Amino acid sequence: HVQLVESGGGSVQAGGSLRVSCGASEYTESINCMGWYRQSPGKEREGVAAIYLGGGVPYYTDSVKGRFTIARDDGVNAIYLQMNSLKPEDTAIYYCAAAFLLPTRYARSWYMQSDYPYWGQGTQVTVS
Repeated sequence: HVQLVESGGGSVQAGGSLRVSCGASEYTESINCMGWYRQSPGKEREGVAAIYLGGGVPYYTDSVKGRFTIARDDGVNAIYLQMNSLKPEDTAIYYCAAAFLLPTRYARSWYMQSDYPYWGQGTQVTVS
């Protein structure tokens, strides 16, 4: 059973930077897309960014465009999210997710949580 393991996160002042990373416990052909979600207290979990592991255009939610970068990392099925110019409203638990998505599905609905069967345990990011 594939598990996603996250690392990074922490606390930072507004305007600062943090990086969160995620890797799968083993290689599997059932993953070709990975992404990050976040959930703040009292809010629904939302898609932040996603990337196709085979290459292609990454997607971002509007509120993080120009500040966050998602990219593939060293290792098997591994990604990171570089977060710059952080704002207090970025405070949330950040979750890594993975799935196998057809290109058209990825392009149209990368943010659909129900499409992602694999999830990490979450890592806290706090911006003050």
